[in-house]
Amino acid sequence: MASKVLARLDDLYALGDKVGYTPAEDEAHRLARGWMEQAGLALEVDEAGNLLGRSGEADDVWTGSHLDSVPHGGKYDGMLGVVAGLEAVERTGRGTVVVFRDEERGCAGSRACVASARLPRRYLELHIEQGPVLLERDAPLAVVTGITGVARGELVTTGRAGHAGTVPMEGRADALVDAAALILRIRDTAAKIEGAVATVGRVDVQPGALNVIPDRVTVSVDARAPDPDHFAALIAALGLEPTYRVEPVALAEPVRAVLRAELESRGLPLVELPSGAGHDAGILASAGVESAMLFVRSQNGGVSHHPDELTTDEDVELAVDVLAAALARL
Repeated sequence: MASKVLARLDDLYALGDKVGYTPAEDEAHRLARGWMEQAGLALEVDEAGNLLGRSGEADDVWTGSHLDSVPHGGKYDGMLGVVAGLEAVERTGRGTVVVFRDEERGCAGSRACVASARLPRRYLELHIEQGPVLLERDAPLAVVTGITGVARGELVTTGRAGHAGTVPMEGRADALVDAAALILRIRDTAAKIEGAVATVGRVDVQPGALNVIPDRVTVSVDARAPDPDHFAALIAALGLEPTYRVEPVALAEPVRAVLRAELESRGLPLVELPSGAGHDAGILASAGVESAMLFVRSQNGGVSHHPDELTTDEDVELAVDVLAAALARL
């Protein structure tokens, strides 16, 4: 089993960057389609390009993920969920494996499923953690409690432009200095709210000349929290008016209970944690599908969206075993 799953990961990674709806993602779907045909699954491609392979038994229970990637991404993000899901469906002879299109740029494939109302009864997704928690806790797997909410927007500081050499330091109105203080406030605000994080990833400084005091700075903000109360509190405390907002969603307790039972039956430590990243499971859960996720430990400090992304072969094999056993019970 492990050798087949790992070989398929290698084949997918060899395709390079697989941005959604590009020829490279198309080629990844062709590979997955061939593997599904070898497994004897009944194939379907919907209008959004999502690929499904049905076993003929409990077809309303889906497992899978996505095959698109960020530029210069790693081997496991999304792809592990697909090849593990295919292995689990083939091994158990039940369920449907799904490959969603274009997850990285906004979950286009799973959103299209919601829009078309062609949804499963239950959905189970295996995914690398993309963080350091399991590594720090020396645990190979975790049951995901929910998908964090995400709010994005911009905050602006203003000042007064002037010559960099002739305006004394005293009395300057430097918008970039104020933006530096704002960025620290964003960090400190998130740190005071349980489970919250906030990131400034882009700063636009105007007028942008080396010898001119900045008079306007626009700061991008990505703010996240794991539950509705903390999410709302974070947005309010930041004074953010989001231009993009996805509410947090809890994952389904009945499916999570099956995953917990499988971990306990193997004598594994029971770790439950929220996902700080968005996933197709969150889109389906928000639409009322009973959804759950199983995280597998990330190595190299939890780095992801990077070529150093790594999960051990042993953890992959264990994760597939748990996924298949859970699928057999759903």
